[in-house]
Amino acid sequence: MHEDTLKAIYNATNAITAEIGKVIIGKDDVIRKVLMSIMANGHILLDDVPGVGKTSLAVAFGKALGMNYNRIQFTPDVLPSDIVGFSVFNKDKDSFTYMPGVINDTNLLLADEINRTSSRTQAALLEAMEEKQVTVDGTTHPLREPFIVIATENQVGAAGTQVLPHAQMDRFLVRLSLGYPDKDSEMKIIMLRQSEDPFAAVRTIVSTDTVKNLQAATLAVTIKEPLVEYITDLIAATRSSQMTELGISPRGSIAVSHMAKACALINGRDYVAEEDIREVFCDVCSHRIILTQKTRAAGTSPRDALTQIMNSVKSPYAV
Repeated sequence: MHEDTLKAIYNATNAITAEIGKVIIGKDDVIRKVLMSIMANGHILLDDVPGVGKTSLAVAFGKALGMNYNRIQFTPDVLPSDIVGFSVFNKDKDSFTYMPGVINDTNLLLADEINRTSSRTQAALLEAMEEKQVTVDGTTHPLREPFIVIATENQVGAAGTQVLPHAQMDRFLVRLSLGYPDKDSEMKIIMLRQSEDPFAAVRTIVSTDTVKNLQAATLAVTIKEPLVEYITDLIAATRSSQMTELGISPRGSIAVSHMAKACALINGRDYVAEEDIREVFCDVCSHRIILTQKTRAAGTSPRDALTQIMNSVKSPYAV
C-alpha cells in the first residue's frame, strides 16, 4: 500500500475517533474498536448497563461516517416483517407490492435492546446481517452497502428478555462494553449537557464511499504466515483449555484476522503485527466461548479466561 494512502487513512481514522470523542467522553478505546469493526465490515454487540452511552455511540458514528442511519427499539411485539419488510396486495396493479422494512436503504442500523424481542425477530435480523440481503415471498432484496448493525443489550431487568443463542451471538464480529466513566469524564459529560446538544457539534467526516474504501483497504492489509499460525494456535488453545466447554469456531479465527487487519490499518500499517492480534483477540472471542461450570463458579469471566489462554500461547517470533 502506498505511503500516502496509509497516511490519508491514518489521518481520516484519527479525525473520526476525535469527532466521536466529542460525544462519548473518555472511551477512546471503545471508539477505536467500533471503527475497526466497521472497517472490517463486521457487526457490533454493545453489552452493558443502561445509560452509559450505547445509543449515543451509534448515533454519533452514523453522523460522523455520513451513513444512512436508522434505529429500531426492540420490544416483544416487534415482528420479523418490521425488520425485513412484507408484501401487500395492490388492487390497482393486481399484484403484490413489496413494502420495505427498517433495514432497507440503511447503512447503519441501531438494534436497541435486541434481547427484548422474540427469538423469531432476532433470527430475522441476524439472517439479514449474515447474508446482507432479505428474501420476502421468494424475491431477494439486497441491502445497502455498507450495512452495519450496532446492537445493544443489557442484563438489567431480565423479565421479558430473550437471551441470544450462542450460535447467533457468533454473527457479531465483536462484543464491547463501555462501562461507567471515570470521575473526570463524568464531570465533563455533565458540563457538556448543561448548555448545548453535543450531537449538534458532530460533523460528517467521511462519506459512505470512503467507508467502503476503508473496508477494501482493510482486506488488502498483509498478514504473514507466522501470524496466521499464531491465530490458529490461539484458537486451538481455546478448544483444548480446561476452562472452556466450547472453544472458538473457524468463523471466529477469520474474525480475529479481519479485526487484526483493521487494527493494523488504524495504527498506520499495511501489515499485521502480533500486537494487533493481541489487542483485538478478547473483543472478538469473548462472546464465542462457553466456559465450564467450574470456571464460572470460580468467578472467571470469558475475558479473563481468554487473557490466560493468550498468555499461555507462544509468540510467533519467540526465540
